[in-house]
Amino acid sequence: MDLQEQLKKLFPDHQVSNEPETTEELQHELYVQKEPIICKFEKRKGKPTTIIAGYEGADEDFKLLAKEIKSKLAVGGSFKDGEIIIQGDYRDKIMKLLQDKGFKTKRVGG
Repeated sequence: MDLQEQLKKLFPDHQVSNEPETTEELQHELYVQKEPIICKFEKRKGKPTTIIAGYEGADEDFKLLAKEIKSKLAVGGSFKDGEIIIQGDYRDKIMKLLQDKGFKTKRVGG
């Protein structure tokens, strides 16, 4: 007895859909502004953090950008009060990622 037959016995009323499964997310266009995004370094509670601020677009776009930065750099972070807070000093890498996306960046804090 194969898996399909077992599933039919467990769920007799289930209808199999013939639609192809899509695992790709839709590409979302970010608003690219003329003013530079500020990338600064701070120490919070003795630990280094990189803060990205100054985005003029929608908060949802900024959250998507935060998620992408965190996944590409494999670091932790959060989005609070219109700022992306990344754990660690990653200013150079973040600025390179933002510039590749077409953003202007400004380095603050050393």
